[in-house]
Amino acid sequence: MAVTKEQVLAALEAVNTPQGLPLAEAGVLSDIVASDGKVFFSINVDAAEAQAWEPVRAKADAAVRQIAGVTTTLVALTAERKPGGSQRQGVQPAGAPRSTHQHSHASASGRPAPIRGVAAVIAVASGKGGVGKSTTALNLALGLRDLGLRVGLLDADIYGPSVPRLIGVQERPELDGEKRMIPIARFGLAIMSIGFLVSDDMPMIWRGPMIMSAITQMLREVAWGKLDVLVIDLPPGTGDAQLTLSQQAPINGAVIVSTPQDLALMDARRGVMMFRQVNIPVLGLIENMSYFQCPDCGTRSDIFGHGGARIEAERLGVPFLGEVPLDLEIRANSDQGTPVVESMPDSAHAKIYRELAGRVKDALEPVAASA
Repeated sequence: MAVTKEQVLAALEAVNTPQGLPLAEAGVLSDIVASDGKVFFSINVDAAEAQAWEPVRAKADAAVRQIAGVTTTLVALTAERKPGGSQRQGVQPAGAPRSTHQHSHASASGRPAPIRGVAAVIAVASGKGGVGKSTTALNLALGLRDLGLRVGLLDADIYGPSVPRLIGVQERPELDGEKRMIPIARFGLAIMSIGFLVSDDMPMIWRGPMIMSAITQMLREVAWGKLDVLVIDLPPGTGDAQLTLSQQAPINGAVIVSTPQDLALMDARRGVMMFRQVNIPVLGLIENMSYFQCPDCGTRSDIFGHGGARIEAERLGVPFLGEVPLDLEIRANSDQGTPVVESMPDSAHAKIYRELAGRVKDALEPVAASA
């Protein structure tokens, strides 16, 4: 039987706030997402009261898990900083600090704390969507695997998780003895995605703090095991989610994916500037869909232009990692859940991704060592 919002609210009536009110009546709940046995919502409180609300969050999570049919829960505690205490919760004047998650993951140095079992973290980013970032991230991870590294892949694109489709897997992660999610094992990679926890047609209408709570859970409440490198497929763009993730995850370096045309390069430039602002080294730019080689006549066409990413990399003073062509085999294998590096390891395209992985590895080693 499907779990409903009404059942969740009824269960939360038994959970009291620090002031003694039933949680469901306290006016602090976000919209409740309940679908296919999965329940997600956040509790939004003032930052000064966050510590007192953590036991409430834990009790709410436990209460919802008791509902028949519930298989997965995500109850996030988010804190709104209110200047002077005079603003209504959730409403901030211009220039006020943004909302922040209750838990801190900073080390003593002030940098993000390491992820348990993970030696290095690479972010794969793009200034805009539609440039093939996720396909590149997956094949790059497989290329690093082929270099003998133990590799994980985190699909952090909350709004449009595509990695489950790209690897041909749609199953729910199990929990280990410490209640940490066990990543899905596929192609020799340890993989985690919000797409494993929600159905394909569920709209992810979440507030920023809840997005960050979900990403933090997928980063730090996952039994990654021992990894040499974790590849994070970031959401496209340079907004609050990308910036906050860059500040909370211990990212050693970033790879920017762009197509050759001017609009994409302009957004890639913003991505480089964002990582520089948060002191994350840019390992290099990849020009995806760089050209099209006709499989029948061999004629090459620069559909989106060509060489723009190389020129932009030189202008910005960052490495140019290489070109990936626009090719039917790459697209078809991605749609079928059989990435080209895995399904066609001897192909020219698989060789390109492995060469890119080698350059990323070479660029990462001195950065990771210094970190």
